[in-house]
Amino acid sequence: MKIAPTYQKLRGGYYTPKPIADFLAQWAIQTAHTEVLEPSCGDGSLVEAAIETLLTRGAPKDTIAQLIHGVEIDPDEATRTVERMRALGISPNADTICVEDFFAHCKARLFGERFMGVVTTVARKFDAIIGNPPFIRYQNFPEASRKLAFEMMQQLGLHPTRLLNSWLPFLIVSTLLLQDDGRLAMVIPAELFQVNYAAETRQFLSDFYAQITIVTFKKLVFPDIQQEVVLLLCAKNKHHCRGIRTFELEDADQLAGHTHSEFSAGDFKPMDHSKEKWTQYFLNADEIMLLRSLRSHPGITLSGKVIDVDVGVVTGENKFFLLNEKQVKDAELEAFARKIVSRSGHLRGALFTQEDWRSNVADQVPAYLLMAPGIPRETLPDPLRAYVLKGEEANYQKGYKCSIRSPWYVVPSVWNPAAFMLRQIHGYPKLILNEAEATCTDTIHRVRFNGPLDKRCVVAAFMNVLTFAFAEVTGRGYGGGVLTFEPSEAERLPLPLAGAENLDLDDCDRLLRASGIEVVLARTDEILLKEGLGLSDQEVKMLHTIWTKLRDRRILRKHKKK
Repeated sequence: MKIAPTYQKLRGGYYTPKPIADFLAQWAIQTAHTEVLEPSCGDGSLVEAAIETLLTRGAPKDTIAQLIHGVEIDPDEATRTVERMRALGISPNADTICVEDFFAHCKARLFGERFMGVVTTVARKFDAIIGNPPFIRYQNFPEASRKLAFEMMQQLGLHPTRLLNSWLPFLIVSTLLLQDDGRLAMVIPAELFQVNYAAETRQFLSDFYAQITIVTFKKLVFPDIQQEVVLLLCAKNKHHCRGIRTFELEDADQLAGHTHSEFSAGDFKPMDHSKEKWTQYFLNADEIMLLRSLRSHPGITLSGKVIDVDVGVVTGENKFFLLNEKQVKDAELEAFARKIVSRSGHLRGALFTQEDWRSNVADQVPAYLLMAPGIPRETLPDPLRAYVLKGEEANYQKGYKCSIRSPWYVVPSVWNPAAFMLRQIHGYPKLILNEAEATCTDTIHRVRFNGPLDKRCVVAAFMNVLTFAFAEVTGRGYGGGVLTFEPSEAERLPLPLAGAENLDLDDCDRLLRASGIEVVLARTDEILLKEGLGLSDQEVKMLHTIWTKLRDRRILRKHKKK
């Protein structure tokens, strides 16, 4: 059977490093009689670790082939798994390693034809499931396999979308194969914590398992694929105290320095049985409970009640459409140039003024957007026609965004927002009042104000540690220490607006530029959080700790990945 390369090799590094394979097997396999499932064997590294663990638990060699059940779609990799077993003195039977798509295998053999999406229909269950499932995006997920995976998830009441990655149904479907006191241990992308398409999975896991432990690493475990992963350890035993906890290690080698009891006992934080992001679980229990209590505080307003957030201008080819002053003058395009902010670094304060824009112009940054009229090229004014022809010589019209519009040189949806919001942040989120009547590229969000509150009050009130703390658990952390917000996420930030009328935005802007955000927060937190919401000094201090703890963890990881 020929396997598409995109399905064949796109798991977490494909092979599982031995420290991780050993750890997962030793955590999940508790006795010499443990029946083990590996749903995506790959080259057999996890099966090998399972066998070695069973042997150390006292399992006779002649029983292990009956205890292990592996599934692998690639016959070459399945052969490697069998070879690893034989090298350990284990003779697999016909049922030990199955060469088949996992979801087809589940439907035909593990769930059977009677599968209706409920655990009672499972024909065979396992005491332990260990795996490193493939990380394959929707467009590369083979259609037949994807269809089965989606059907199984839908029968559980879940709603898979085109954003789904293959690891997610592997995790969900495997979960249904566990015994009532079973354990699941998998290598999972860190995006489980925060992406919206995994929201239902977070709720599913928190409802299904009694205990969830997540092991994270400061350094990339699979540096060749630049994929940040976590180890997900789930215990189903309902007699355990319920909760979730996180461990952060330097790298995979540190796993050997910890006993498995450390990852099975101790203080578990209460799980939020919702679709909320799991970034919050890097906090301690008191910090988590403070955030949860503030979500329902009557003095809190979700940002979407006072602002509408939209993406910035998508040009399709910034090299052509964004110009600095010299380029505009040299090409005689002054009549077709419009003010724009092209990068978040060009927004220095809480206000973006005419002086700020002129400063960008003087620095020769791209501060102009080409705005051509929607008329045939032949009828364009001479300087503009010459510039468009030059762009066509460079084949800019063939880029995807340009090619799907006509004429290609007309940028759609250009309007000036009342304010800007950073789409990607480093230190802290920013809402900036647009006094320069400029627009912005899609590296920055465009903001409109709604509601009766003065827009200057909203911008000033945005700068407080409560909003900053919630930003860290609302946005999505990606590589490089950056926190990213989609418009829908930016509209879910909590704002303390009571007392905002007592803030002076001009003064906040001056302090921000001269002394930095901490000086501004000392003033805004006093007015908004202590006086406006009635929070204590201790609660405000804890919010500051939450913000800096999550921010610093995100930023420091940029320097730890190697």
